[in-house]
Amino acid sequence: MNPTIDHVQAVAFDLDGTLCDSIPDLAASANAMRGHLGLPPLPRDTVESYVGDGIGILVHRVLTDRRDGQAEAALWEQGFTFFVHYYREHLSDFTCAYPETETGLGLLKSLGIPLVVITNKNEILAVELLKQLGLADYFSLILGGDSLPEKKPSALPLKHAAEVLNIDVANMLMVGDSHNDILAAKAAGCLSVGVTFGYGDMTELSQNPATKPDWLIGSLPEIYENLQPQKENDDE
Repeated sequence: MNPTIDHVQAVAFDLDGTLCDSIPDLAASANAMRGHLGLPPLPRDTVESYVGDGIGILVHRVLTDRRDGQAEAALWEQGFTFFVHYYREHLSDFTCAYPETETGLGLLKSLGIPLVVITNKNEILAVELLKQLGLADYFSLILGGDSLPEKKPSALPLKHAAEVLNIDVANMLMVGDSHNDILAAKAAGCLSVGVTFGYGDMTELSQNPATKPDWLIGSLPEIYENLQPQKENDDE
């Protein structure tokens, strides 16, 4: 039985690995950058394992081919500049929304619940990608990793979103595929919903109480299905 809260007043979503599969274009951009700098390409799975903490950190990891890698400053700056320019030109060449993403967002909007995106991707790239995927209009607010002084796993983006929407953060859901999403939700005091189709290993995350989501879903419409009985009860 999923935990419930009296009133879900907003739903926040991660972007990469939750709303859309962006790895093909991120991996292509990463390898274009490496090629530009005279480095051999990395396997797609390797790049996927480096995604989730923003492009700045992704560039460090891709340049060093280590999750905890730190590239030399001048090399990082050259790589970052190339990556952002290239990626911005190829945001949605191969990136697409997951099946049922738009259906799930539409169902939630039909309940009158505001939706927000909280991603560690740079805000300008997140907004542009959502526009190119035809999803931007579903969201009342889009926060990127550079929108505020702190990003996920900090609670700040969720607390800021709740403040903007004038609701209690405890009445929000945070939907995501990674430890950053779950940790941010727990730090903010809101329920976490883990998607099983994204880049994170939800089976592994669920084994640790610190990263165990409150709900697990296999598609976004399941959120609506869980909220529907509550909505009907409210109307009685």
